[in-house]
Amino acid sequence: MTDQPAAPEGAYAAAGVSIEAADRAIDLMKGWVDKARRPEMIGGLGGFAGLFDASALTKYEAPLLATSTDGVGTKVAIAQLMDVHDTIGFDLVGMVVDDLVVCGAEPLFMTDYIACGRVVPERIAAIVKGIAEACVVAGCALIGGETAEHPGLLDPDDYDVAGATTGVVEASRLLGPGRVRPGDVVIAMEASGLHSNGYSLVRHVLLGSTDSGGAGWTIDRQVDDFGRTLGEELLEPTRIYAKACLDLADRTETHAMSHITGGGLAANLERVLPEELSVRIDRSTWTPQPVFDVVRRVGDVSQSDLEATLNCGVGMVALTAPESVDTAISVLAGHGVRAWVAGEARADSAEGGRVLMEGQHPGW
Repeated sequence: MTDQPAAPEGAYAAAGVSIEAADRAIDLMKGWVDKARRPEMIGGLGGFAGLFDASALTKYEAPLLATSTDGVGTKVAIAQLMDVHDTIGFDLVGMVVDDLVVCGAEPLFMTDYIACGRVVPERIAAIVKGIAEACVVAGCALIGGETAEHPGLLDPDDYDVAGATTGVVEASRLLGPGRVRPGDVVIAMEASGLHSNGYSLVRHVLLGSTDSGGAGWTIDRQVDDFGRTLGEELLEPTRIYAKACLDLADRTETHAMSHITGGGLAANLERVLPEELSVRIDRSTWTPQPVFDVVRRVGDVSQSDLEATLNCGVGMVALTAPESVDTAISVLAGHGVRAWVAGEARADSAEGGRVLMEGQHPGW
C-alpha cells in the first residue's frame, strides 16, 4: 500500500500557513466585532461579503455615497517594537473615517485587511479589538475584513493593516471648496500627537543609528519632554474627529473641512480652498506638542520640512462662517476637542488657492 497524500491543511501548514491559527483568531475577535455594529448591519463574521441594509438611505433626498481607503504607514513598526497591538486600530480608523467626514459624510461601515507573516491569534485579535473600539468612537460598523498570512513575504512577526470605509451625505449638505467664502475663519482642532503620518522621518531622526544620522534612541528611553517613554509617545493613537465634525457641520455654518495628514497643514488645507481665495495661518495661536519640537531640535529638521511632513499639533481644520465661530468652538469642546481660531480666508488674486504660514509658535 502506498502512503496517502497529506491533508491539504498539513501541506499548507508546511508552507507556513496555519488554518487552525486563523480560525482561533476569528474566535477571539468575534466579541470585539459584535461591539462595532449598527442596526443596519446584517449577519456576522464568516460570509464572503459584509451586508448593510441600504434602505436606511431612503431618508435622504439625494444621497451621495463617499468612500475612503488608507493604512497607517510605518507606525506599525512602533507597535511591533513595543509589542502593543490594540491601539493601531485607532490609527487605521482615524485615517479612513476622518478623510471621509471632511465632505460632511457620515461613516456607515468599514472593512479591514491585515497581512502578516504568521498568524498569532492573540495579536490579530488585539489589532481587531482596536479597530472595533475605534469604529464605536467613529459611529460606524465594522462590517467585515480579511486576515492574510504571507510567509516568506513578511517576517513572522511583521504585519501591515489597511482599511476602507463607506459613508453618505445629503447632496445639498456636501462640504467643499465651492462653499468657502472670503472671511471664513480657520478653526484648528488639536491633534493627539503625531497621528499616523511622517513616521519614516520620526523613526529616522529618533530611532535611526548615529551612523545614519539618527539619534540612536531606543523605544524604552524615558524622555522628560514627554513625561513617558519614547515608545509610548510614538504609539499615541490618532484622534478620531468624526462625531465632533458631523455635529459641527450640523450645528454651524461650516463650509469645508480638511484632515491634516501626510503633507501637513498647508498642503491639506489647500485641497479644500477655491482658487480665488488664500488663507494665512498664524502659528502664534498654538504651541505644538513637545514631540514635534523634539523631532525638530534633535534631527535639526527645518521648520518648512517639519510642516511639510507632520501635522504639527493640528489634526483637523474647519472653514466656518465668522458668525458661527463661538458656537463651533463650543460644539467641539463638548466632544473633548480643543479648538481655536488660527487664520482666515480672504480674496487674493496673487496668492489664490494657497495657504501661507506666518508668525512663530510660542517657545520655538
